[in-house]
Amino acid sequence: MLHSSILLSGDGQTILRDCGETFYPPDIGKVFDMLQDYFGREFRYLRLSVTDVCNFSCNYCLPEGYQGDSGRSGGGFLRLSEIRNIAAAFAQAGTRKIRITGGEPSVRSDLPDIIAAVKQTPGIEKVVITTNGYKLPQRIEHWVNAGLDGLNLSIDSLDPSVFQAITGHHRLQELLDGLDRAAELGMSAIKVNVVMMRGYNGQQIDQFLNWVKYKPLTLRFIELMQTGDNEDFYQRNHISGELIKERLLREGWEQALRSKDAGPAQEFYHADYQGRIGLIMPYSKDFCASCNRLRISATGKLHLCLFSDKGIELRHLLQRGDQKDELIAYLQAQLNDKKVSHYLRDGYTGGTRHLAMLGG
Repeated sequence: MLHSSILLSGDGQTILRDCGETFYPPDIGKVFDMLQDYFGREFRYLRLSVTDVCNFSCNYCLPEGYQGDSGRSGGGFLRLSEIRNIAAAFAQAGTRKIRITGGEPSVRSDLPDIIAAVKQTPGIEKVVITTNGYKLPQRIEHWVNAGLDGLNLSIDSLDPSVFQAITGHHRLQELLDGLDRAAELGMSAIKVNVVMMRGYNGQQIDQFLNWVKYKPLTLRFIELMQTGDNEDFYQRNHISGELIKERLLREGWEQALRSKDAGPAQEFYHADYQGRIGLIMPYSKDFCASCNRLRISATGKLHLCLFSDKGIELRHLLQRGDQKDELIAYLQAQLNDKKVSHYLRDGYTGGTRHLAMLGG
């Protein structure tokens, strides 16, 4: 059953929503509870894309490199003032963690300013970033000084030749050096993302496990997901995360409890390993039951799911900071349409052509 929530509607009326029904009581003031949908899922975590441009050409995402120009239309990519308004509204509505994504967020020269603006928002407790690690050794200190709390770095292979085949770049050592620099700066919330693909890194699980044995970080194996433009690649390369989970359990790994603002990964620990293993398995049963995150695209559209049909325009509510209450009410109203599942198991990919559109 849903909790009651009181919010301000787009036309200034106060709405009380309880158990999926909406009615309009007398004026009882503006009070905002946690954003939640009809299935009782609460949204404490926002994935905020600041660009869809990426300077890598990963074979599972942008094999031909960046081709789009969505940031050149519809007002361009989100401005810093709009990002401040987004962070403030979501914080007031109960969001405590914001992940900055792309594309590749570091292609924006004002990324340190973005990190600082989000971190300085009252109510936001964690600001983290997902990056491909381009020039990470030179950039990570600026991000940490701006207030960054956590780093997710994509390293799809520890073999330089395989890394190059996947990403189109000979930059593996640069990423590893960037990881070391982040640790030197005292960052403890470090995660490495690995998209598992049968024809590329599918036989390198042992290598990854040996590596994380002496690395105090979380290594996350991510199931390859089908998107609008990679069906053939997906069919050839998908590996079920359940197979990896079964192996971990056989080898004595234990599953950790999940925090309220955590992402979708199931996390495992082992007494003999300094690091942890995370599994992101979007094709597993009930994957969406614990969904706690919403997404905003780099052009200011709300996406209720990574695989939703289309984004919901928010830009008209982002221009002035004094529209925060109206923005929150609008967000809650849109959550009425959030589906119970993404239906990936049925081959449905919605409007997601590639993962750079929303940063995964």
